[in-house]
Amino acid sequence: MAKTQTIAWVNHLLLFSLIALTLVFISYFTIHHNSASLAKYLTETTAAGVTFQQQYAASNVAGGNTCSGRYIYVHHLPTRFNDDVFNSCRDSSLLKNPDMCPNLSNLGFGAQVNIKNPSERLASSWYATNHFSLEVIFRHRLMKSYDCLTNDSSLASLIYVPFYPGFDIVRHLWGNYNTTVRDALGFELVSWLKNQPNWKTSGLWGRDHFFVSGRIAWDLRRPDDDDSHWGSKLMQLPEAMNMTMLSIETTSWSNELGIPYPTYFHPRRLKEVHRWQKRMTRQKRPYLFSFVGGPRANMTDSIRGELINQCLASRRNCKLLNCHSANCMSPIEVLKVFRNSVFCLQPAGDSYTRRSTFDSILAGCIPVFFHPFSAYTQYIWHLPRNYSSYSVYIPENLVREGRVSIRMQLLQVSKAEVVSMRQEVINLIPKVIYRDPRSKSKDFEDAFDIAVKGMLERVGKVRRQIEEGKDPGTGFAEPGSWKLKLKLEDGWYRERS
Repeated sequence: MAKTQTIAWVNHLLLFSLIALTLVFISYFTIHHNSASLAKYLTETTAAGVTFQQQYAASNVAGGNTCSGRYIYVHHLPTRFNDDVFNSCRDSSLLKNPDMCPNLSNLGFGAQVNIKNPSERLASSWYATNHFSLEVIFRHRLMKSYDCLTNDSSLASLIYVPFYPGFDIVRHLWGNYNTTVRDALGFELVSWLKNQPNWKTSGLWGRDHFFVSGRIAWDLRRPDDDDSHWGSKLMQLPEAMNMTMLSIETTSWSNELGIPYPTYFHPRRLKEVHRWQKRMTRQKRPYLFSFVGGPRANMTDSIRGELINQCLASRRNCKLLNCHSANCMSPIEVLKVFRNSVFCLQPAGDSYTRRSTFDSILAGCIPVFFHPFSAYTQYIWHLPRNYSSYSVYIPENLVREGRVSIRMQLLQVSKAEVVSMRQEVINLIPKVIYRDPRSKSKDFEDAFDIAVKGMLERVGKVRRQIEEGKDPGTGFAEPGSWKLKLKLEDGWYRERS
């Protein structure tokens, strides 16, 4: 009996000791960290009824908080602004596709690539990703693997608005939808945001807010209320002028920043990237140049028809994948063409930019641009300022006027230049892909990381302006930004004779 009482007493003592140690541990973190750092992973249910994982850095570096200056607060938007739009993926109006749901599975990556040909075997990190799925991919990447999310907006350096503007407007781009219908959700969004306490924080009036669009910015910047004009006027609203939009293609407004289109490759670890880079470095490339795309017969100023004709006239040197007769939505077919080519032609299509640019970089193929708005003025955070280090530029007017032979122009590039440019392109691969957020490994900086870093620097500059007593709106949202003033200096295009 005495022995039993002794054992019980020891068990109680151990229990009380464990409780005491826990309290000491919590007290330590309360003193040395903010309350958000008490848990590494905090599971929270949003007002939308969506459960997501919020991660917090709990480690010290030289006694400091690793999240200082990096915290992001995520608005808990009503579901009509994101999930309800997303759940309409079977709506035939979405991308004019009768069933977009498979394209949006796997956190927006789409279905894994179906391997049929053993010679084209790819790892499990390859997906049939739709080029307009960035809104979903970015949100999952942030919510599932960003280290420094916080529930306290007063701690946040950035405030993310998980709105899906692209999926919203694409429902109303085709058909007899008037401007009232196209603009409705955007008006509701800004009304909701400006009534939140953190809208006016520190005199920012929303300038620490940002959102992502998987559509081009032109779809969201209609200049007037004419029903015959394209898109919505979201980015013309005063509140939107105080926010930053990250999109796959920007206009000249300075509160729009371009970030890469999603590609097919979403690795979990750096070693997968290295393995692919080595493969592309060793890849034999029998074709001098290639073009994946279709003509634009209804666009009189398009040079695509001329590029296709020149490619067909140089069959030994050029590989053509005509999207009017071939499956250009197949990752395997597209990558096969690009990785067998030294140069990949990237003319404008329905707009200036193309997902194809990033597919070619992924395949180690040197992109050839015909307009500076196709890349040079767009992806200023992700691509080198020295444009000639990774690409060739040929003014489209020379092609349109029949004054240049693509084949002869590219043959003038020396072997040493080709090797140097290809290596630069292959080095860019991790910077233009979106890592799989389901991996705990964070051993390389991807397109998402670079975008967040760019946003932190942008908003940090605004905060410094306020501290210095300057107008935070100066230069924040202005038309005709510096991007339009870029000139074709030596190095962008050198005419070789």
